[in-house]
Amino acid sequence: MTSPLVLYEPSPEGITVITINRPHVRNAVNNATAQDLAAAFTSFHTDASQKVCILTGAGNTFCAGYDLHEAASSSSSSSAPETLPAQPVDRLNGALGPMGPSRMSFTKPVIAAVSGHAVAGGLELSLLADLRVVDRSAVFGVFCRRFGVPLIDGGTVRLQRVVGQGRAMDMILTGRAVGAEEAMHWGLANRLAEQGGCLEEAKRLARGLLLFPEGCMRADLRSARYADEEAAGLEDALRFEFEGGLEVLGESLAGAKRFEAGEGRGGRFPGSKL
Repeated sequence: MTSPLVLYEPSPEGITVITINRPHVRNAVNNATAQDLAAAFTSFHTDASQKVCILTGAGNTFCAGYDLHEAASSSSSSSAPETLPAQPVDRLNGALGPMGPSRMSFTKPVIAAVSGHAVAGGLELSLLADLRVVDRSAVFGVFCRRFGVPLIDGGTVRLQRVVGQGRAMDMILTGRAVGAEEAMHWGLANRLAEQGGCLEEAKRLARGLLLFPEGCMRADLRSARYADEEAAGLEDALRFEFEGGLEVLGESLAGAKRFEAGEGRGGRFPGSKL
C-alpha cells in the first residue's frame, strides 16, 4: 500500500499536524504533494474545530524544496516545466504555487516544526508559518541558488519581512546555510529545541496558544497580516485594526471581569512561559 504524500492529523484539542511524508527524497515536494498540501491547509482553514496548525516533515528533514528530479524529467522546453502545478498569481487563496499552499493566507495560527533542512521551497513553506520552532539540526537556506532555480513561492517577499532586507539578501544572493543558532539570533526561528524535539515543542507552544481567547488572538493575527501584506498605508492599517478589534469586544469584557476577579494578577497566567 502506498503511503500518503501528506499526513493530515486533526485532533480533539484543536491542533492539526500536517506532515510532508516523502522522507526518501528529504520531503521534496512534487506536483501531487503540492496539491495534497494545499488541500490539507484548506481543510484546516475551513474546519472550525481546529484552532492551530503545525507543519512539519517526516523523518529528519523538514523539506528540501521542489522535487528537481520531477522537474528535470519534464519534456517541456518552456521556462515553466509542465510538472509544476503553479499558475500566474491572481489573488491570495487563488491559484496554487509550485509548492502548493504558498499563496495562501490564514486567519488561524500556523507553526512550522523544523528539523534538518528547510531549504529552497522548503524555506518558503516554513515562511508561511507565523512561528518557527527548530531543533539543533535545523538548516535554512536558498539552496536553489546553486541550480538556477528562482524563489517563486514567496521567498523573496516573506523572508525580508521576517529577518529584514539585509539578512534576507545575504541568504538570497549567497545561497548559504543558516543554522539553528543563527536563525534564532535573526528571528527566523522563534523557539529552539534539542535535536528531535521540535515537534513536541511546537505542540507545547500550540497548547499554550489554546489557553487564550480565540477571537481576540485571531483578530490580532488578521490585523498584523493585513498591515504587513495588504494595507494601503498607515491609516488603512489602523482602521482595519480598530474595526477588527470592535468585533471581539465581548471577549474583552469577559476577560476584564476575570481580571477583576483576580485572574492573572502579578503577571501569573498558565501561558505566560510560552
